[in-house]
Amino acid sequence: MLRVLRTALRWLVSSVVLLFVVTGLTFALVSLAPGDAATSILSTQSGSYTPEQVARMRHLLGEDQPLAQRYGQWLADLFHGSLGSDLFSGEPVAHIIGARLAPSLSLILGTVVVAGLIGTWLGIVSARRGGVAGRLLDLVSLVGFAVPNFWLGLVLVELFAIRLRAFPSGGYVDPGRDLGGWLAGMALPVATLAVGGVAFVAKQTRDSMSDVLRREYIVMLRARGLPERSIVYRHALRNAAIPVVTVLGLLLVNLLSGAVVIEGIFSIPGVGAQAVSATADHNLPLITGIAFCFTIVVVVTNLLVDLGYRALNPKVRQA
Repeated sequence: MLRVLRTALRWLVSSVVLLFVVTGLTFALVSLAPGDAATSILSTQSGSYTPEQVARMRHLLGEDQPLAQRYGQWLADLFHGSLGSDLFSGEPVAHIIGARLAPSLSLILGTVVVAGLIGTWLGIVSARRGGVAGRLLDLVSLVGFAVPNFWLGLVLVELFAIRLRAFPSGGYVDPGRDLGGWLAGMALPVATLAVGGVAFVAKQTRDSMSDVLRREYIVMLRARGLPERSIVYRHALRNAAIPVVTVLGLLLVNLLSGAVVIEGIFSIPGVGAQAVSATADHNLPLITGIAFCFTIVVVVTNLLVDLGYRALNPKVRQA
């Protein structure tokens, strides 16, 4: 029990430190970048402005305050349960992110699930059969790594949305309103992102399974007459799964940034597209709020990967 509490405390402390570092760096880098929110707001309002108007707007937005003071105020708001307000609309940042979180999570989690299931199955088949299957997997992996996501997305839209009219070309449907429409709308963007993920997971699964299937205890299980299916899926896969869990965690984290382009191609109103717009406008509260939420996702992902290690390997559980 004491070991579990110590592990939980260590995870909590490292997570809090990571949140401080990410949000602090975000504040500093955005503030040091050329331009500011004051000029962006004045440009959208009138198109022309004087230096006095810029100075007045910077004062209203608090941009003339020291950076440390502005970050301290943001932290104070965070401790009170607020991520601040959008500089352009005045809407709470938490509401803006919340409205766009479901489309992004649908895309990211859908990609991880598809890549995990298909990639694991391909890796197992390749490890069991070897030979031609292994070389074919290497070829598929090479293609999956080489093909740019944005190009593949455009090809899929042209083929399946425009010519065959099998799927919509873009947009997002709330699954609570229309589950079928949600599945159809997410099919092409998830397929676009999943190609590289499938190749990544399949290669890792194949390599890990090939190593496990050569171990002595697998030979002993076969000598005892256990069915091959039971040996592969009940014994070998469990021991080969730890590297695969790591790959899936890395894939999910990478998709936080990789999904931005795909959201733009398929007109998905996600957090990534909002982050791009906020960065162009120097909308510091919104950018920092998005960075904070992305960091939370990374922290939770690391926790789930760690729990996966402990569930799969008793030695990790005792560490």
